[in-house]
Amino acid sequence: MTEHIETTSRDTLSDQLGRLSDIFPQFVKEGKIDFDAFRTFFDEAGLSAGDEKYGLSWAGKSDAFRAIRVPSTGTFAPHKDESRNWDTTGNVFIEGDNLEVLKLLQKHYYGAVKMIYIDPPYNTGKDFVYKDNFTESVADYYERTGQSEGGIRLSANTEKNGRYHSDWLTMMYPRLFLAKNLLREDGVIFVSIDDNEVANLRLVMDEIFGEENFVAQIVWQKKYAASNDAKGIPAMHDYIIVYQRSENFERALLPRTDKQDSAYKFDDNDGKGLWRSDNLLVKTFSESGVFPIVNPNTGEEFYPKKGNSWRGSRETIDRWLEEGRIFFGKDGKGAPQLKRYLSEVQQGVIPVTWWTYEDGGHNDQANKELQEIFGESRVPFDTPKPSKLIRKMLQIGSSADESHIILDFFAGSGTTAHAVMAQNAEDRGNRKWICVQIPEETDEASEAFKAGYKTISAISRERIRRAGEKIACSVIASAAKQSSGSDTEAVDRHDSSETRNLAKTNVDTGFKAYTLSPSNYRKWRDITGEDDEAMLRKQIDLFAKRPLVDGFDEEELVYEILVKEGFDLNASVAGPAPLSEGSSPALRGEGREQIPVWTISDGDRKLIVTLAEKVTREAFDALGLSAPDTFVCLDSALDDSTKLNLARSVNLKTI
Repeated sequence: MTEHIETTSRDTLSDQLGRLSDIFPQFVKEGKIDFDAFRTFFDEAGLSAGDEKYGLSWAGKSDAFRAIRVPSTGTFAPHKDESRNWDTTGNVFIEGDNLEVLKLLQKHYYGAVKMIYIDPPYNTGKDFVYKDNFTESVADYYERTGQSEGGIRLSANTEKNGRYHSDWLTMMYPRLFLAKNLLREDGVIFVSIDDNEVANLRLVMDEIFGEENFVAQIVWQKKYAASNDAKGIPAMHDYIIVYQRSENFERALLPRTDKQDSAYKFDDNDGKGLWRSDNLLVKTFSESGVFPIVNPNTGEEFYPKKGNSWRGSRETIDRWLEEGRIFFGKDGKGAPQLKRYLSEVQQGVIPVTWWTYEDGGHNDQANKELQEIFGESRVPFDTPKPSKLIRKMLQIGSSADESHIILDFFAGSGTTAHAVMAQNAEDRGNRKWICVQIPEETDEASEAFKAGYKTISAISRERIRRAGEKIACSVIASAAKQSSGSDTEAVDRHDSSETRNLAKTNVDTGFKAYTLSPSNYRKWRDITGEDDEAMLRKQIDLFAKRPLVDGFDEEELVYEILVKEGFDLNASVAGPAPLSEGSSPALRGEGREQIPVWTISDGDRKLIVTLAEKVTREAFDALGLSAPDTFVCLDSALDDSTKLNLARSVNLKTI
């Protein structure tokens, strides 16, 4: 039987049942859990039953689980006009509801993301909470959210709402659950939050990630001074909650600062490099550590202070003297000190849970960062995060040596994308980012709206474009300066093609823009009424002859196939053409029947799509496909005999 093309996102329920079945096959029968067998196996010692048990519960938790189970039927429509360097970039920006987007990302990015950072709504009573509806159809969902018209307006979640905390938890739970699936085994997630929901967030993440995978609760000093009109005890901090995917995560060290290295200012020109002096005494007492050290320049003997000992044994001190590691002052007549060489210290700093505004920036710095990018235009972000803060997380949770994927599904003003590009420019990294932002409408009275930014996602994309251009120019200027050796010549050569090409190899400042859109596949509708049998037959006939919606966009359909078949969003897409350019005349089948095809290439995977109304064996043979390739066509384009023959020579899927 021919396999049909996928029409929905990954089935999370089936995935979870599959995992359980792998571990306990005796408990999963015919796709369902046998709870009687489960209870019999574990008995009372291994089960938690009744009302009195530890855990987090709230009104609407069942809705959160339901949201996880329902697959998405949407797709990602490409927008090359909104993108930057479409053909060469590895970064992705998606406009749309992040719950649906996370579901659609599961197919390809399951277990592929190294680091996630999100700055979700803090639930302060002023910011919005995503309004998920778990019973409506996808068509109704898009109509309600207004995505087809480019914007979503969401109301505040005030404390007067009887489900104030519950609504926030119901919104966060499925998104965090799906986010965990995307993390690599050595992955890590950072979540910004304030006092309103930090306690609940910890409990939710304990449940989803496992209490054993808690890494840290970082306190970030977001302000350097309280407002003069502040009431009560104003908060000067936010939190950053950190969880690892598993014990395979290894936190990296933060880079040493110039201030930390500045103490290493002496150099004996002996090839050992810079050093600083250190106390040769230790405060603990050891009999073996008490003996005289003789200054070879003066013959004077030095003993440790009463109650102290030398840092090393007599044998160690003698070796240090021989190696020149003991320092007797600038004039050579002083007490002994130990030389500490910069080359021998740990090349990094262990991160701690207190981040001052000097370490991670502050809100005011973030606002100035946006003003510098957008000029005088005000943008609707009350508390944006500084890129410096996220760069600090990138240094801890990712590496410059690998093409790590960084995900932010509450992209806001686009700070994460900015931070990744800036960090790559600094450490020559090759990190790639995926940012997701709901098309929330800007206020019509705002300066942003008047400047033409109708949605927050429009602001995000523009901020990323401008930040990318600024970073690229900085890299170009730096490369030119290194090449020419002078600032003046660097400026003169700023626009040279040689320098631009050099810069492009250092940092990816582009992105592919996508929009969450309704499926191109015709939606099955439940039929009720007196003429239900006739209507049902009519619908079955319609699906057989016209499985795609009226007026569908061919390129968007190809990208929908790409997404739902689990291809990378950065996969190469070419077409439509008889065959890809550059193929040999023999492969093109000159003189033989040809059909227009789209070619999707993702590493070793290749998928050929045609929407030709008729596909003959001759036309198929002209494509020159091999057994590992996937060939997709309309089911109605093949007769039964051709369908059977093609399925023997290639991975055949039909629409």
